Amino acid sequence: MSVKMGLIGYGAWGAHHARAILAAPGAELTAICGHSESSAARARADHPGVPIFQDYHEFLAQADVDAVSVVVPNDLHFRVAHGVLESGRHLLLEKPMTLAIADCQALIDLARERQRILAVGHELRMSSQWGHIQELIAAGTVGEPLSVLIELWRRPYRTGSDGWRYDIQRVGDWILEEPIHFFDLARWYFQGIGNPVSIYATGNGKRSDHPELHDNFSAVMHFPHGRYAVVVQTLAGWEHHQTIKLTGTSGALWSTWSGAVDRTFQPTCSLKLQTGDTVQEIALARPSGEAYELVEEVGMFVQAIATESAVRCTGEDGLWSVAMCLKAAESLQSGQVVRF
Repeated sequence: MSVKMGLIGYGAWGAHHARAILAAPGAELTAICGHSESSAARARADHPGVPIFQDYHEFLAQADVDAVSVVVPNDLHFRVAHGVLESGRHLLLEKPMTLAIADCQALIDLARERQRILAVGHELRMSSQWGHIQELIAAGTVGEPLSVLIELWRRPYRTGSDGWRYDIQRVGDWILEEPIHFFDLARWYFQGIGNPVSIYATGNGKRSDHPELHDNFSAVMHFPHGRYAVVVQTLAGWEHHQTIKLTGTSGALWSTWSGAVDRTFQPTCSLKLQTGDTVQEIALARPSGEAYELVEEVGMFVQAIATESAVRCTGEDGLWSVAMCLKAAESLQSGQVVRF
């Protein structure tokens, strides 16, 4: 069975989604919607013969698609995603799911009502590196997880089309941009312990024109039984460097990823496991990096449609990821510990 995939949004990451759809087994790219004339023109040049739209309402009314990947600015996620589900198509929605918990729940309810698959774009769960950490935890390799540090050091964000990432009304919060991935990973790693119970966050920045957007951000999130996760991000560094250090009751994991840019096809990465007095390098099954993992994510989504199987990141997971970010933002503003 071939799944006819449509794409709404053809910016930098949207173009990667098109590449991933073309590379995913069982997927066929049958329509694209690029809002601006420049993005629509680029889509026509990149994909001759594929119908191109500039209005997503026309796309949903006319495009021959079974499922849609939505890659638009954050403030548009809810209305576009709602339209996709209302039209009866399956939905792969980029993170953050929406900017409000109630809107996340509304999409979950609509997907259930229409019996459509709703997957949220936390592609790091598909990683041979970050995803393999969860597999090692589930296998009991390090015992029960006790703590995890997830750290990112990188250059500032891309501005996005029309500068939307630097508009607090459109982006929601920078916590919803990159830290959301790390909160999602932390909750995933501690899924055998339970959902988070509280969070404390702090941050600062050097942007007098955008004091609400923090270049440096740190959060401590507590889970049941004294377990905790620390998420650290700085946008005042250079290149793209990510580290995860996880300790368990009988072992530890240390993993690093580095690239000149976040979407490089030539990163350097490693995953090490310590048990007792032994430290060993764990070979990765396939290349690591979001440029690769997006293909895995689309493939998983297509397989879920074809076989009615589960997706790696559900609407409920997407809702929790947004909730963790919003609680972190609340803590950052109040200077207080915030409970879930």
